[in-house]
Amino acid sequence: MTDLAALYTRYAADVLRFVLYLSGNREDAADITSETFVRAWTSPEPIRMATVKGYLFTIARNLYLQGLRRGRRQVPLPEELLDPAAGPAARAERSSEMEVALAGLQRLAELDRAALLMRAVDELPYEEIARALGLTPAATRVRVHRARRQLIALRDAPPGDTPS
Repeated sequence: MTDLAALYTRYAADVLRFVLYLSGNREDAADITSETFVRAWTSPEPIRMATVKGYLFTIARNLYLQGLRRGRRQVPLPEELLDPAAGPAARAERSSEMEVALAGLQRLAELDRAALLMRAVDELPYEEIARALGLTPAATRVRVHRARRQLIALRDAPPGDTPS
């Protein structure tokens, strides 16, 4: 039996970061990360340690996509309930570089975004990314390359200009 606490300690930050970049929402990312480890723990299949990170990313990505398909019904809080003072987490998220990066990632196609994040942030091999996303390794390399080029174009574009 795999030690879930050890898996969580080793991979939770990676999964959270991956889902945050996918979703652009810290609360959703935390929920999906928790659910990812619950699913891994309750899975009837044994976890193969050689591919555990890719396995966890696959679960997280599938949960993210399920949430999109469900079209969650969320209602914004009324203005009178919002806390007027921004906390430390809110101030950190307002950093302009982080906002630009997250906005750029959100403009990428979901499959491109997932491939890029698995490669650039978590340094997974192309073969493992390809298995997780159902692509060939060559198609994965192309998607990562194109996603990088698109992010660079978005970063370098003048404000208000949207490169295609």
